[in-house]
Amino acid sequence: MRDRSAAFRSEQHQNRIEGEVHRLQAADFFNVLTGPQLLEKTEALLPEHRERQYPPTVTLSMFLKQALEQDRSCQKAVNAWIAQCVAEGLSPPSACTGAYSKARQRLPVEMVTALTHEIGGLLCGQSPQGWRWRGRVVKLSDGTGISMQDTRENQASYPQPCSQAEGVGFPLMRLTGVICLSTGAVLDVAMGPHAGKGSSELGLFSPT
Repeated sequence: MRDRSAAFRSEQHQNRIEGEVHRLQAADFFNVLTGPQLLEKTEALLPEHRERQYPPTVTLSMFLKQALEQDRSCQKAVNAWIAQCVAEGLSPPSACTGAYSKARQRLPVEMVTALTHEIGGLLCGQSPQGWRWRGRVVKLSDGTGISMQDTRENQASYPQPCSQAEGVGFPLMRLTGVICLSTGAVLDVAMGPHAGKGSSELGLFSPT
């Protein structure tokens, strides 16, 4: 009976989290990135840029929201941002997705990586004592793999499995992450090819 109750409570908790995620807007992420805890870090990481329709902070905020949607199309992301601008009395951008797609490509990987480390550390460090295992900050490691766009550069760095015939497979990357047990926040990630020396999850996890 207790197992069923625990499973029910866990399902309820997951449903509440999913509901909160769907209610989030890109503006909510923007407010976090430019809020008191992250403003200094965010500004230090901003690349040189002109004032465009999608400055880096806006683009990253939209990208975060887009990644959480069931419909992850750029059109959905742009439409939602237009609606947000209209609701706040701001001049909306064009409904064309080209400018937003180019703005995403201009986001520096270093900026996204550094902010991931910063936010993960803040979440883990500020987790309530009741969420921690016996009051301790516990970290987990887990891994996964992703397929990538089939370009010469990707094939050179992340070759497809040798079991697949040349020209019919996709480059594969292996990811190994360190995760905070109490909050689920990603604290760090190591990336490497899917096969070869040192490319196993354990090999990526081991410090160099």
